[in-house]
Amino acid sequence: MAKSIAVANQKGGVGKTTTAVNLAAIIAKWGNRVLLVDADPQGNATSGIGIQRGSFRRGLYHSLVLDEPLSAIILQTSIRSLHVVPSNKDLAGAEVELVPMMAREFRLKRAIDSLRGAYDYILIDCPPSLGLLTVNALTAADEVIVPVQCEYLALESLSQLTSTLELVRRNLNSRLTLRGLLLTMFDGRTNLSQQVADEVRSHFSNTFKTVIPRSVRLSEAPSHGLPIARYDPSSRASKAYDDLAEELIAHSEIPA
Repeated sequence: MAKSIAVANQKGGVGKTTTAVNLAAIIAKWGNRVLLVDADPQGNATSGIGIQRGSFRRGLYHSLVLDEPLSAIILQTSIRSLHVVPSNKDLAGAEVELVPMMAREFRLKRAIDSLRGAYDYILIDCPPSLGLLTVNALTAADEVIVPVQCEYLALESLSQLTSTLELVRRNLNSRLTLRGLLLTMFDGRTNLSQQVADEVRSHFSNTFKTVIPRSVRLSEAPSHGLPIARYDPSSRASKAYDDLAEELIAHSEIPA
């Protein structure tokens, strides 16, 4: 059965989508069957993995709100064992349309559970909020990875996020675990990045050892619809995501 991992942080611009896309690509490159679920109405994970936003008619909205099976929405990517559930601006309406529905927090879980036997890993890219879409993702996930940008403002949102995780664990998904915090956009030339990294590690012992560097090549890759492992496999950022995937899988029951 697939391990489902949500990549979440209510603060935008912390490398959340970048992490979801690149982890999915690298784990799939190693031969695992991977499904990337784009749960963000901005659809950046969809375009970042090479699916043009105008090239599909149905996305996650159609499953969450209209009860269409995910199996009918999944698209193949350019990486052989990587599939994606795409998203576009239609999904923005789901936050409102889900409100009156019964068991609204479990809509994504039910959709994903029907596919667990077909994949080894399911990665969910969450929107930068703590609304119903993110709650659905956390309810469907076994683990959550929290990217944290190496700046002080990023630290302020962590207490609210950890409180939300505890509420979801207590009321909706008792198996949810915080797999780890991921330090992103690290600039080794500045004291600030190191200070923030030290502060995060002092409060969260499960912070990943791997640190994602600030990288122009990593920022460029989504505009080409490619993960960094395809766009510039020799870059520091590509090596960092390789290391992160190894660190993640080392604690998984599913071998790489």
